[in-house]
Amino acid sequence: MSEAFERYAAVADAFSTVPTLAEMPRRTLADKGIAGPTAAHVIEEVHTPFNLAYLTFTTGSSAFQNIVGVAHTEIEARCDATRRVMEAIGAKPGDRMLVTYPPLVNVFSRTALERCGIDWSFLDRSSRGAFITAFCRNRPDIVLGESSFIRASIGEAESLGLAGDFPERCRIVVAGSPLDLDLLTRVERFGWPVHDLYGCQEFGWLTLDGHPLRDDLSLAPSPVGEGWAEMVVGGLPMGDSFPISETGHACSPTGRIISYRRRRTHPEYEVVVRVTTLASRETIERAARTILRIKGRVVKVDPALETSAPATVLHLVPGIGDRTEPFEIRGPVATRAFDDLVRAQAEVQATSKTDPTWVKTR
Repeated sequence: MSEAFERYAAVADAFSTVPTLAEMPRRTLADKGIAGPTAAHVIEEVHTPFNLAYLTFTTGSSAFQNIVGVAHTEIEARCDATRRVMEAIGAKPGDRMLVTYPPLVNVFSRTALERCGIDWSFLDRSSRGAFITAFCRNRPDIVLGESSFIRASIGEAESLGLAGDFPERCRIVVAGSPLDLDLLTRVERFGWPVHDLYGCQEFGWLTLDGHPLRDDLSLAPSPVGEGWAEMVVGGLPMGDSFPISETGHACSPTGRIISYRRRRTHPEYEVVVRVTTLASRETIERAARTILRIKGRVVKVDPALETSAPATVLHLVPGIGDRTEPFEIRGPVATRAFDDLVRAQAEVQATSKTDPTWVKTR
């Protein structure tokens, strides 16, 4: 190589403002607060864009596990919901929570748990034996996990004569699958309260014991039948319908949303943006495509879209063959989840690409 080239290469390396692979920021499982073992995953490094707070996946309880992106603009709503959860179950800063399935922390977000002052830990292995060991040895203040797994593990520990090693006080918070009602009778004699937490990786926790955890939750008419409603978060339908009962939830007599009797909604609503606070139609169209990709939701933009309005208006259009009128969601409160995603899109557009090798030209 020429002397001129060697000088150039040395200067280019010494004064470069972009990182090498070794210098790139890294977001590990520990950084996300989910550094625990599961039998259902492998650990894979990915390039995650700066505009996402983190990546996670759906649980796969009813379909193939899909990737979910969580934008920075969504974190505050998750923190609000987490605060309400902890207040409702009587948790306090310094309480220790045993989490049986690490990805459940992503539904809270690490930031949300840290703000509440909750210390959390995981099992050494994703097995009943590891749960029994951790439950008896560490005596957590809170247990978070799938209800049938907790019921079976506690039953096994009782049959082994280990009930005397159980913590005297503990709150059982079940999530990830519908509440196993047999758990309630299993733990009744120990005096442990059981709480039923419903939510998803896409939008965080939504209800606790049949009570809403977010101000932007709506209940839309469901094709499942009379007495059922589809849950809508921030203007985006969940595809889940629930009985609405005045007799109460199994964990709370005042909880109306019977989350443990969930049924998939069919046909699903189609979301149409009728009115936006944005001045640009192009931005709302980009946001709609973004929501489709990172949240698994299909959103369309009305050809007669009204822009620069005081609040967002969304129409939930019934499925093919349903002649009922669209269900309207009017912001700003009821469309918070949608608006948070739109804001994330606007922020991305206002920020130029930071990687000089990523330039699209004709």
